[in-house]
Formats: sequence, structure tokens, C-alpha cells
Amino acid sequence: MGKWQRMTLHEVIRVKYALLSLEEKDFVRKSVFSICCFDVIDESNVVRVLEGPAFIKNKLAQVLVTLIYFEYPVIWSSVFVDFLPCLSKGGIVIDMFCRVLNALDDELISLDYPRTPEDMGVAGRVKDAMRQQCVGQIVRAWFGIVSMYRNSDPELCSSVLDSMRRYISWIDIGLIVNDVFLPLLFELILVDEEFEQLQNLQISRVFALVTGNSDSELVSKIASLITGYAGEVLECYKRVGTEDAKEVSLELLNEVLPSVFFVMQNCEVDTAFSIVQFLSDYVATMKSLSPLREKQAHYVGQILEVIHSQIRYHPMYRNNLDLFDKIGREEEDRMVEFRKDLFVLLRSVGRVAPDITQIFIRNSLESAVASSSEINVEEVEAALSLLYALGESLSDEAMRAGGLLGELVPMLLSTRFPCHSNRLVALVYLETITRYMKFVQENMQYIPMALAAFLDERGIHHPNIHVSRRASYLFMRVVKLLKAKLVPFIETILQSLQDTVARFTSMDYTSNEFTGPEDGSHIFEAIGLLIGMEDVPLQKQADYLSSLLTPLCHQVETLLMNAKLLNSEEYPAKIVNMQQIIMAINALSKGFSERLVTASRPAIGHMFKQTLDVLLQILVVFPKMEPLRIKVTSFIHRMVDTLGASVFPYLPKALEQLLAECELKEMVGFLLLLNQLICKFNTSFRDILEEVFPAIAGRMFNDIPKDAFPSGPGTNTEEIRELQELQKTLYTFLHVITTHDLSSVFLSPKSRGYLDSLMQLLLYAACNHKDILVRKACVQIFIRLIKDWCAKPYGEEKVPGFQSFIIEAFATNCCLYSVLDKSFEFQDANTLVLFGEIVLAQKVMYEKFGDDFLIHFVSKGFPSAHCPQDLAQQYCQKLQGSDFKALKSFYQSVIENLRLQQNGSVVFR
Repeated sequence: MGKWQRMTLHEVIRVKYALLSLEEKDFVRKSVFSICCFDVIDESNVVRVLEGPAFIKNKLAQVLVTLIYFEYPVIWSSVFVDFLPCLSKGGIVIDMFCRVLNALDDELISLDYPRTPEDMGVAGRVKDAMRQQCVGQIVRAWFGIVSMYRNSDPELCSSVLDSMRRYISWIDIGLIVNDVFLPLLFELILVDEEFEQLQNLQISRVFALVTGNSDSELVSKIASLITGYAGEVLECYKRVGTEDAKEVSLELLNEVLPSVFFVMQNCEVDTAFSIVQFLSDYVATMKSLSPLREKQAHYVGQILEVIHSQIRYHPMYRNNLDLFDKIGREEEDRMVEFRKDLFVLLRSVGRVAPDITQIFIRNSLESAVASSSEINVEEVEAALSLLYALGESLSDEAMRAGGLLGELVPMLLSTRFPCHSNRLVALVYLETITRYMKFVQENMQYIPMALAAFLDERGIHHPNIHVSRRASYLFMRVVKLLKAKLVPFIETILQSLQDTVARFTSMDYTSNEFTGPEDGSHIFEAIGLLIGMEDVPLQKQADYLSSLLTPLCHQVETLLMNAKLLNSEEYPAKIVNMQQIIMAINALSKGFSERLVTASRPAIGHMFKQTLDVLLQILVVFPKMEPLRIKVTSFIHRMVDTLGASVFPYLPKALEQLLAECELKEMVGFLLLLNQLICKFNTSFRDILEEVFPAIAGRMFNDIPKDAFPSGPGTNTEEIRELQELQKTLYTFLHVITTHDLSSVFLSPKSRGYLDSLMQLLLYAACNHKDILVRKACVQIFIRLIKDWCAKPYGEEKVPGFQSFIIEAFATNCCLYSVLDKSFEFQDANTLVLFGEIVLAQKVMYEKFGDDFLIHFVSKGFPSAHCPQDLAQQYCQKLQGSDFKALKSFYQSVIENLRLQQNGSVVFR
């Protein structure tokens, strides 16, 4: 039988098996089986097939497996039983049998490949039949072959073991894990080692093999066996019912755990991950043994040792991590990810054995403190990281209570490690102190030590800029927590920060090194929180604030006066310098409440108004400098919150100045500022809004598309994205105006000319916008405008033409046609909320317009949607009733009925 014949035979059986006659099927079955079993039919062919190349034998195996697929066990029940006696013919048939088993796994049984439901059914049928009929015989054959050929033909034994590996997951595990088979397997493992032959089933011999072996390849190969075994024993412990059985399981666990720990210390990351999962499961299970027995307590300690060693950085990366170069960043990212599961395990251990965990961490920290050498960077960092991670599982109560923390936190606060200059050590040190600050809050005697840690070279004065910036941010969080308890220390703190404050506003920030969320301005926020408290006497507060604001404002005034004298080289640095000053003042003001600066201490408010006066001059001198305008806008936001209504006199000029040179992409920020002002001041802001709205409307209706944005290739440009964001912000702005009783702004003489464009824009968005939340906002705007501009039925028309626009355009297009469109998905939660607003709009239109609305909607709209007369009548009854929920439910069923009639073929818009 040639190669092409065999391939053709495979295709015939696979594709046209059902079309073959019974005689043809019988002939194919006998022929293929005879060739596989080395039966002599035709001398020349059989020798050529079984002694031919591997790919031909594999194809032959596939042919036999295809027959098994169709015929086993119903038609050809004896295929495996008949094959087994032929294995005595030697290696050539054994090899073929292995190929058949492997092909059966590849083609049908293995779950590593996608299977059709039909194939899954056949696989289940084949496995069930094999388990019942022949698996035991196959396993005995495997054992006999491996025993016989282990010395003479290792390659053949390897083929048999490969087949075993594939089948072991679904056959009875007792056929392999027994006193006969396992010793043979361990002998094969130990074949190159100088161990005595195994005589009994002693899995501990494998543990000894692991822990006593320096061959990392061998350790990694056996690692999964050990982890798998340990996992199974743990499952047994969890499932068995009797105490005796639990004791046996516990003994087996005690036997395997040292090897698990050894493997964890000497294996690859993938294996480490599965071991961490096992250890987490083990710790959670041991929680039931309360208190822990001596052995379990010992192993918990070993788990902590494993965690400690695993989270250490390798010294080879020390310089990269300190400099924080590309390699350092990659290594830190890798370690952060790798540590996640280990820290989860640590927290589990901390819950199960809190005392053991805290003593272990104390000892680690003491050991790190005692070390006088710079070479101890990694150990110190690991000890501090353990203490930091422990804090995540401690309650606020535990933090305050102290206990062992009563030793740990003071030890930490008073420590200056020789390697404190290292970036990683300094950062984790500061993070850990911050985490345990609730202890300091309860034990105020430690406040001076905590402050020193932040203010000296361990923190804000650390030589590494990344550390000092992070220290500024963390110090700000500490100030927020301790608040009034820091009042006695304000003088000391301010004195200590003088150089930092001065440096922040005078450094050359033209490099990108200091961009990002930790820009250093947090130190000003911390100072603001300190000096902005009512606990600080007024005169002191005024002095402190003046000592900061006066030099900062003076710097701005000097820069503004000399703006025209700046040469091109000085210009960028001075602009950045000014940005820094605005950020500093902005951050400083966050510590002062509106009540303090307007009601109880207006003198403080006056100082901020003077500052606002100075900073608004930046818009005059640098009208086109976008970064400065953004920073000034941010400061105006801040002053709205801080100064309240007393900011009003400054707003007209400021808004006019911002709007005059506002680029399209800056309009988002401008509209957000107006949103804040409207939400804070409501109708008090009407006059100012009336002044700026026409200019906004003129820009918006010119620049924003009236209908959908272009889609498809090449349309996802930055310009389009900016326009989309601006459009969404505009709809929010219009929504804020209408929901704060300011819709009369649209009707002011200067804005009236934009009313038609505004209505068309809102109508299109209410019906078609891709963002359901935008559509909802636009429908809510219309509901509000109807309520504001329309009296009860037959009342005077406040806005000529508005009522007819609502009835003829909004009602039919938005409330009927847009919901009939198949893109309107009732299964979506947001869409369902939008639908509720659309039904509410109908209710409001009926209340305001009466039959004018109802007659048009039912006699013009419904017929165009082919709505049956009886449904239209029911709709009128529901609308006139008082049960809104019933109306909404009924209208949804109407829409769904109409959609079914149209079968999605009618397009209304």
C-alpha cells in the first residue's frame, strides 16, 4: 500500500464511510488491522509499512483511529483486546500500538484542541468503553513493556511513557499509583543516580531526590510531580470525614512540604506560581486547626522564609533600579507583578498565624537594622516590603492598638539604614511609615520622629528627586491624617521646608524629568493644610500665608514686567517657572475652606483675591500661551471653591480674556469652568452667562458637525477625537444650563439668533447620537425647555414656533422613529433609562399641549409606523392615565410589536 493510497484511504473513511457497503467496510477493517499488527498478508507491503518512515506509520495510525471513531465499541468492540496479544511480536508492533494510542488522543480525546459537540460525544463513548473493557489490560502491557525494555530499548520505553502521560488524566489513577507501578517509575527517575533500588512505594524517596540534588533540570522536571502530589493530599485532607483519615493526610502533607519549599527556592517562575497557589490553599485550610500545632506552626514559619527569599531583588540590578533606567523600570515592573500573589499569601499567613508572622517580620527588620553594610540593600528592601504588605491586612483597630506594632513602628521611625540613599529602600521606607501612621495618630509621642523621617534626608531632603517628590506627596497625606495634632510643630515644619519651597519655584523645569502626578506641588498642599486650620491663630495664619504668597506673587509680577525683555533662550524656562508658581499657589489654597476665608477670616480671603488679581494679569500679558492659560483656568476653578461668591467681580474680565484667545481644543476646559460656576451659583450667574453664551454658541455651531462624525479608515484622527470630546462637553454644558433654571439665557437678545441651530443640534443628538448618555441628556433638555417655555394648554406662546417644533419634529422623530430603529436595544440598561425619559417627554408634552400633541402624534406618527388602530387607542388611554410605569411598559410593547411587523425593513430617518 503506497503513501498516496493510505492518504486516499484515510480520506475515504473520514468523508465517505457511511457510503461504503458492509463488505467494503469489513475488508478495510481487516486489512488495516492486519498491517498494524504485522500480520502477513502480502510480504512486500507489510514490511515496507511497519519498517517505513515515521510519517507513514503515523498516517496508518490515523486510518485505524478513524475506524475506531466510527465503529468502536458498537461494531468493532474487540479492536484493543485483539491488538494486545500482538505486542509479543516485539518492538515494531509495540511502537505501532503507541502511535495508535497517541493518534487517538490527538484526533479525538485530548482537550488541548477545539472539538465539535459531536466529537466530544464520541470521545466520551470511546473512553467509557475503554475504561470498562481494556484499560486495565493496556496498563499491564505498559508495565510489562517498560520492565522488559528499560535497559535494552530506552526509546521504546519513552514512547510507552509518553502514551501513559496522555492517558493518566482520565483512567483509574489506582492502576498507576500503587505498590507495583510507582517503584518502577521512581527507579527510572533514579536510573542515573547512586541510590539503592526502591523496594516499596516510598514517595519520600523522590522528596529526598529533590532536596539532595543540585541538578536544576531534574528539580524542575520533578517539581510539578511534587506540587501535584501535595495538592492531591491537601484535597484528601479537606474531603475525608474521619479524624483518622485527616491525621494520615496531615502526615503525608508534613512529609511532602519540605520538598515543596526546596522546589520553590530552586525553580522557574511558572512552577513558583503553582506552588504559591498550593501554599495559599494550604494556609487557608490550616485555619481550621486553631490553634496551629507545632508542626504546622513550623511550616508556616517556613512559608514566611520562602516569601522573604522570593521577594528579594537580585543584586545584579541594584544600579539599574537606583538610577531607574530602562532595565531598572522593567525589573521593578516584573517584581511588582511577581510579588502580588506572594503578598496575598503573606496576608493569609498573617490572618492564620498573626503572632508568628509579626515576630518573623520583626526579626527580619531587626536583622536588616543590625546590618552595617551597603551590600544589604536587597535584604533591607525585602524586610521593609514585608512590613508594608502586612499592614494591608491589619484593621484600623489593630493599627491603633499597637501590640507588636508598638515595637515595630518606633524601631522603623528611629532607623537610618546605611543603604538609605538607595531609591528603592528610601521609597518603601516612606510608604511603610505612611501605612502605619494611624499608630502614630494614637501614640502622639512618636509624631516628632515621624516628622523627622519625612523632613530629613530620608524623605523630602533625599538626594534622589524621585524619592523627595514621593516624600512630598506622602507627607501631604500624613498632614491630612494628623491635622490639628501637628499645630505645635508648624514652625519647625515650615523652617525645615524653606529651601524646598524656594527650590520648587526657581528650578529649571525645562527637562521632562519632573512631569507626572508627583510634580512637587504637594509640599505646598501640605503647608496649606497645616496653616489653613482654624486652630492656627489669625495673626500667625496671616503671617505664614503672606510669607509664602508675597514672594511667589512678586516673582510673577517681575516676570510679567520683564516679559518683553526676555530673549528666546530665557523664554521657555521663565514660562515653565511661572507655571510652577501657579501650581504652588493653587496647591497651597486647597488647605483653606470657603467658610474660613469668607466668613470667619475675610482678611485671609483678601490675600487670595490679591493673588487672583496678579495671576489674571498673565492672561493679558501672555494671551496666546496655552500652558499658562490652562494653569490660570485651573486656579480660577480653585478660587471659585475657595472664595465663593466673592470671586464674582473677577469673573467677567477673566472669562472674556480666556474666551478671546481660546483655541477649539481649549474650549472643553472653558466649558467645564462654566459648568462649575453654574452648579455653584445657579441663577446668580445668569448675567455673566448671558454675556459669554453668544460667543460660545457662535464658535460651537460653526465648528461642531450638525450630524454624525465621519467613520471608517483614516477618520480616527486627533482632531476628530478632540471635536467629539468637545461635542460631549457642549451637551453637558447645555444640560447644566437648563437644569439650573437658566434656559432663559438661550432667549436673550444676543443669543436668540442661535436658537434654531441649537434646537436642530439637540434634536439630531436626541435621535441619533451613538452615546446613549448624550441622547438621554438631550431628551432631558427638551423636557426642561417644554416645562420652562410652555404654559398649560392654550396659554400664551412664550417662544413662537417652539410648540410646533416640539410636536412635529421632536415628538415623532425622537419619541417614535428613533425607538423603532433596530439599533435601539431594550436589553441595554442605559438604553432602558433613555426610553424612560422619552416616555416622560410624551407625558410632559400631553400635560402642556393637550390634544394638540396627542392628535398629531397618534394621527400622523402612528399611521406612518403602520400602528393598528386598537393599539393607538390603548396608547391614548394609558397616556391620559396616571400610572407612568404602565404607560412605559405598554409603549415598549407597542414599539416591539411594530418592529416585528416591519421586520426591520423600514427606515424612518
